[in-house]
Amino acid sequence: MTTTVRRRRPTGSAVLLTPLLVGALVAVALGVYGRLHAPTGFAVGPAGFSGALPMKAWLTMGAFALAIVQVISALSMWGRLPIPISPLVHRWSGRLAFILTIPVAFHCLYALGLQYDVPRVLAHSLLGCFFYGVFTAKMLALPKRGTPGWTLPVLGGLAFTALVGLWLTSAFWFFTSVGVTL
Repeated sequence: MTTTVRRRRPTGSAVLLTPLLVGALVAVALGVYGRLHAPTGFAVGPAGFSGALPMKAWLTMGAFALAIVQVISALSMWGRLPIPISPLVHRWSGRLAFILTIPVAFHCLYALGLQYDVPRVLAHSLLGCFFYGVFTAKMLALPKRGTPGWTLPVLGGLAFTALVGLWLTSAFWFFTSVGVTL
């Protein structure tokens, strides 16, 4: 006689353990790399922009605008808004927002490193690490079955909050301190 042993899949908060741990590792790894890596002062060419700072400010502005689309489309998908918005809008605005952050993050980490001498820059550095960590956790939790219903709204809200903080400490600061330039 053979006995079949069925393994129970973890449900609830246990399902989130791996995504949260990997997300935390990503955040810490970025911070450690940013701190230990000797800044080069240059990372990517500011194609079409007058310099690296305007490039970073405008790309961050684009990611911020797309993050607002993310929140509105998520609210629609969860039935919190009376207007129907296709889930494709949510997926693609998120993908595009993430893509816009990549050259910015690469420049920040490679050219500047994690800095802590100015409070705004420290907050920006920590928020950048946190954003990529929580984004990683959200993407890993997305396909998991059995996650609590609050998982995606909380992780998405944290990613949005981090991106707003990044926007405030970079693009908003740049446009209000330096001025609007390309």
